[in-house]
Amino acid sequence: MADEVKINPSEVSHDAQLLADNVADGVEKAPKVDFDADYELAKQMSVSPIDNTEEGQKAAEAAVAPQYEMPEPEDMRVEPGVTGNPSDYMSMASEISGTEAVGNVDDDLVKKALELGQPGQ
Repeated sequence: MADEVKINPSEVSHDAQLLADNVADGVEKAPKVDFDADYELAKQMSVSPIDNTEEGQKAAEAAVAPQYEMPEPEDMRVEPGVTGNPSDYMSMASEISGTEAVGNVDDDLVKKALELGQPGQ
């Protein structure tokens, strides 16, 4: 597929300016470019002849082989220690929130709620 090259008369190089003037005056025809043929030729040029041989395949594998082997992942299991003791959760909550109360819930309100009933009863 041949496409016509659009010539910009405001090009800065002398050769491009001369060609643009000649095309504008009708002295020369605009050059044609076959992009599809150029693309096919570029694809052929991008593959080295050695790439299609067994030696080339070995060289490619050596070039992209990992330099360091990855260790197999270890299965790590973490068992949470569930005690059901409310004081454990109180200490954990105080560590997270510090000494300041968030919103309208304070330590006294939490203690009162724990005294009134246990969850799940």
